[in-house]
Amino acid sequence: MTDLRIEPVKLKGPVTVPPSKSLAHRAIICASLAKGRSEIKNIQYSDDITATIEGMQMLGAVIQKNEGSLSIEGIKDYAPTQGRTINCNESGSTLRFLIPLATLFEGETHFTGQGKLGTRPLATYQAIFEKQGLKYESSNTGKLDLTVEGSLQPGAYEVRGDVSSQFITGLLLTLPLLGATSEIRMTTPLESEGYVDLTLSMLESFGIHIEFDKERQLFSIEGNQVYRAQDVTIDGDYSQAAFFLSARALGNLVSVEGLNERSLQGDRAIVSILEQLGGVQPNNNKGMNIFAEQLTIDQTIDGAQCPDIIPIVALVAALSSGKTKIINLERLRIKESDRLEATQKELAQLGADIEVDGDSLVIKGVDSLKGNTSVWSHKDHRIAMMLAIASTVCEAPIIIKDTECVAKSYPDFWDIFEQLGGKSSEWNLG
Repeated sequence: MTDLRIEPVKLKGPVTVPPSKSLAHRAIICASLAKGRSEIKNIQYSDDITATIEGMQMLGAVIQKNEGSLSIEGIKDYAPTQGRTINCNESGSTLRFLIPLATLFEGETHFTGQGKLGTRPLATYQAIFEKQGLKYESSNTGKLDLTVEGSLQPGAYEVRGDVSSQFITGLLLTLPLLGATSEIRMTTPLESEGYVDLTLSMLESFGIHIEFDKERQLFSIEGNQVYRAQDVTIDGDYSQAAFFLSARALGNLVSVEGLNERSLQGDRAIVSILEQLGGVQPNNNKGMNIFAEQLTIDQTIDGAQCPDIIPIVALVAALSSGKTKIINLERLRIKESDRLEATQKELAQLGADIEVDGDSLVIKGVDSLKGNTSVWSHKDHRIAMMLAIASTVCEAPIIIKDTECVAKSYPDFWDIFEQLGGKSSEWNLG
């Protein structure tokens, strides 16, 4: 465990954000399923991405890790006879994307993981597997220990749209390879639609076509399709850029580079949210600057489509005038931590006026955060990074406990933080 004492110092300078984790997961899987050799450029080897790479290697892809890129030779044999174990670490994307894909292969597939991954919902897949008579055996210990076996069948699937779009992506990756037409119908409105758009776009680039009728909430999927090798360059990650864009909004003199302003990433919503606060402007095509002069919120923000950026949005709202209500945050409770409670608890510890109201956050702006206290990451990368940005607007130093969790998505976050002028030192609380 690494605890850091952080001084209240403003950050300054340019920062190039890491590649999109969401896009990288999808590109690695599509390239692994493709016939031929693909090159995936602009890759960062976070814990989550490493889990997906190793998972696809277990399924038969030949993947060579280079500095900042991957060379992937697609799986040639969809019928290995031996079972396999896939360690998903703490990556919900790896787990939910690969469960249906595992049914393409003979023999058992055993999924393991760490942290809270074993408590995250999988009922959507369990119901499908049980309905089709496939093996689905899971322990009830809270630790991920899941074994699946059997061949997923083409046909009609009904899936809730308000649990996690990852289930839909897992099926969209798999069903085109089955022997007949399938369809997926949403039984509730689709949330995190931007993530599904990313999936459809990545599939299209690898030669897989899926029709999506948004009005009917229906995906139509032809069977017997073939993934075709493709070279892909991964866009910068808006979910990570959100921390530095928000830092600028809070008075840090940073500019953010490496973003595709036309990206389909759902977390690009951070731009429109900060525009509502008064200030995203382009920085001569080199990055994005956020200007803090007009930070004012007295409104409601819907977090259903962008749950991963809510902790940092809550920080900005906590230092903005007026009252903010951030609604539709049910899924924050089933992330690496209960992010709804973690965000409220830690920002309140710093002096924010923030309360949980059901599945919403209600925030009244304050003039400053006090610091001179200890806060906890809850071993959640996004809470840790939000607290790091919060330190820059505190009146006194803070201590953040369990800071190493940023490795899940942004391994060099603390290095970048210090390069921008942040001052941190290891701290022994004992």
